[in-house]
Amino acid sequence: MRKYIDINLGERSVSSRELHGREIAECGRYLIAKMLLEQKIADVEPLAPENPLIFSVGPFAGTNFSNANRLSVGCKSPLTGGVKEANSGGTFGFAMGQLQIAGITLHGASDEWVIIRITKDNAITFDDAKPYMGLGNFDCASKLHSVYGEKTSLGICGPVGEYEGLMAGVTFSDTDNRPSRIAARGGVGAVMGAKRVKAIVIDKDRMPPVNDRKKVMGAIKEYGKKLGESAPVQTLRTTGTAMMADITNHVGAMPTRNFTSGHQPPEDGGAFKMGGTFIRELNTSRGGQTEHACMPGCLIKCSNVYVDDTGREIVSPMEYETICLLGTNCGLEDPDDVAIMNEIANDLGVDSIELGATIAVLMDAGKGGFGDVSFMKEVTSEMMFGSEIGKFYASGTARVGENLNFKRVPVIKKQAISAYDPRLIEVTGISMMLTAQGADHTVGNNATFKCDDKNIEDLVAESLRMQINAAVADSLGLCVFGRSVTDDNLELISNAINDAFDAGVTPDFIRNIGLETLRLEAAFNNAAGFDEDDDELPPFFRDEPLPPTGKMARLRSSEVNAAMRNLLDAHIG
Repeated sequence: MRKYIDINLGERSVSSRELHGREIAECGRYLIAKMLLEQKIADVEPLAPENPLIFSVGPFAGTNFSNANRLSVGCKSPLTGGVKEANSGGTFGFAMGQLQIAGITLHGASDEWVIIRITKDNAITFDDAKPYMGLGNFDCASKLHSVYGEKTSLGICGPVGEYEGLMAGVTFSDTDNRPSRIAARGGVGAVMGAKRVKAIVIDKDRMPPVNDRKKVMGAIKEYGKKLGESAPVQTLRTTGTAMMADITNHVGAMPTRNFTSGHQPPEDGGAFKMGGTFIRELNTSRGGQTEHACMPGCLIKCSNVYVDDTGREIVSPMEYETICLLGTNCGLEDPDDVAIMNEIANDLGVDSIELGATIAVLMDAGKGGFGDVSFMKEVTSEMMFGSEIGKFYASGTARVGENLNFKRVPVIKKQAISAYDPRLIEVTGISMMLTAQGADHTVGNNATFKCDDKNIEDLVAESLRMQINAAVADSLGLCVFGRSVTDDNLELISNAINDAFDAGVTPDFIRNIGLETLRLEAAFNNAAGFDEDDDELPPFFRDEPLPPTGKMARLRSSEVNAAMRNLLDAHIG
């Protein structure tokens, strides 16, 4: 059994219902899409009280099932105007699972700023948030832990979320109690701010009960063994997600200086400093930590703790998307500079992808120089203070670009494109075009798929496969980085769900929940007024050759949508 909790902020009331069997496996991203569509949220203003903010976890949350403690946060996005599920690691989903909570929905808006407190005996209270207002995430977390204890997990609305800045995420505790894991994309933190919830503080407890503990523990062990034998997982454990920078830079698809190039040449013929190999060697030589788990139980450990040349921690984690969008895309060439900006972004509680894309547009438009860290700090300082210009910056890439009447603005559905230039990495480009989520980096990524010799139909087919797999993972609370094992072991996973909750699910159920999630999300965006024109790449991707390869985008919304419709008709048939 798991509980689903509904919190009415206006009334300060709480209700809950029990979930059993199959219902426990129908959570996460799937449940968010289903609830938003059923509650007819498509017509609601995103920052209005009527827009719910949903937190949901998969069936293995609270256990040591590797990479199975991811958390989905969802609402109607104030950034895109469409459906949004933002995904996060950390300990919050783990704590929810330990307390046998499958989901929490925040309804309405509080009259005053509050801290929502959830104890291990399932008491829920509303505490005064005034002492925590205006604080950066690190000071806020420190103060919350001093009051509520260390054996808690935090979900924080950062200072940018307080004034409803559209690039604000919701920040969660990592395994060392840092407020550094962020459900970052789509402005979910702005919705939390509109509800005047400064933080949710939830107790950690112990592994929740399951029907057949012995069999579930056996599945946990078997899945972990398969992860240990997986070559992609071994690479991630060694180099982390930063290894992708080596790949994209090599093929010429890494966003550089506002997507004007796909390659950052090493200085003086030396090592490429923004890649995973260099960063790992530099960090370990300084005493930094690699093989760091973003959530309890994870055996992949692709995260890190990055330190300066004195061994002092700068940031945890430093990941590929941030290295590119807040690094090379802004003209930075030193990983220390990226780490410093990354830590500032974490303190602000904002999406580092959206922040980097916004700053790069400002630089490209002549407001600052590429590679100018002081300009980047000026931008983020204004955002921290919530000045008029700071709030403008916090509105995100699309709105900043539109205000400046600038043409090279890398967004789809008003959300910044992630660190894969669609002129070369076409499968990921198609996923970012077609997803209802906006240009999201986790919805269907295959950065190493050989695209040159493929037609549009082949590319769309691979995109659909990846989108389904990603939606499955997000609905079951699994990390997409385990897909080399997850995708080929659906029977193991479905059996484990059945052993835990007598759910009666099959491998086909798992495949179908991914496809159904995509269908529900598309239906929501259709109801919200989106059409195929919203799926189009910005024109500059088609008009500007990308150095050093000279590639231009061949992707068109009409073509990829037609191919996708044919594939979906075949799936349904």
